[in-house]
Amino acid sequence: MTGQLLRVEGATVRFGARAALDAVDLAVAAHEIVCVLGPSGSGKSTLLRVVAGLQGLDGGRVLLDGGDQAGVPVHRRGVGLMFQDHQLFPQHDVGGNVAFGLRMHGRSRTEQAYRVEELLDLVGLPGARRRAVAHLSGGEQQRVALARALAPSPRILMLDEPLGQLDRGLRERLVVELRQLFGRLGTTVLAVTHDQGEAFALADRVVVMNEGRIAQAGSPLDVWQRPASEFVARFLGFDNVVPATVSGEAAETVWGRIPVPAGSPQGQSGLLVRPAGVRLVPVVNGLPCTVFARTFRGHHVAVQLRPKGGGPQLEAEVALRDAPPEGAEVGVAFAADEVVLLPG
Repeated sequence: MTGQLLRVEGATVRFGARAALDAVDLAVAAHEIVCVLGPSGSGKSTLLRVVAGLQGLDGGRVLLDGGDQAGVPVHRRGVGLMFQDHQLFPQHDVGGNVAFGLRMHGRSRTEQAYRVEELLDLVGLPGARRRAVAHLSGGEQQRVALARALAPSPRILMLDEPLGQLDRGLRERLVVELRQLFGRLGTTVLAVTHDQGEAFALADRVVVMNEGRIAQAGSPLDVWQRPASEFVARFLGFDNVVPATVSGEAAETVWGRIPVPAGSPQGQSGLLVRPAGVRLVPVVNGLPCTVFARTFRGHHVAVQLRPKGGGPQLEAEVALRDAPPEGAEVGVAFAADEVVLLPG
């Protein structure tokens, strides 16, 4: 990656008394793929609209290639936009849709024709130029929308829930293709999505938002392995979170004494045990629990456990062949390498 292409400084947007964005700072390097995650109302789509010029700022600024975008309209920012509902023009065929931005930029018919064919090949729709968009599948329409967004060679491509309307299998295939395509083209991407799997598969960097602020930003591996707060941990689907007091290499919790990684900060904190770190053992060797639910997750079973001494329920990740039946009495031990201490 090279220098910063996009910089958002102190971006603030208010809707009445509510701050949709609260002094947000974000930088995106050239050729970087950044995915913004967050629950509904977290501000992720507002951030995208601010960068695109579709939403005004109450404070702060947006810079592209170092230039302040205040007062610069959408069509002059050099950004490509792609939305989950495609927004294709039904009166135009595939080629007409892809060429739309090229026509707006005054490209010649010859240039348009060459670029359309080039992009349809890139997105896996060779020879589709004359097809009616109404006759395309959802995945094909999304590929056409992507080709249209890429056609004018935008400085930054912005995706708003790009695969949200597609079935899971197709989403998983397309997200791999998109990452490979953006890598070949060197495209700079800012995407927002609610789908964690999609974001972690596509992004070089993940940004998690909450209540108009950035809760955590980092590589997918960093965010997944080291959530920065209880909010981030729970948003990522980790529910084994309790208050703890760390002393030495163990923590006192409502689930008893739990080992923590060597060198952990001492004192009070939140504590997360990943489901893979909840080990089922004989009752006499661990925290006594009852299995009250099981959920098949493909390669493993998520086993829900109710501690007999009270306290929040636990989730364990268990191999298919080892999953105990509902109602079984088991013991639980904890693996220190799957324990994460959460600030605050």
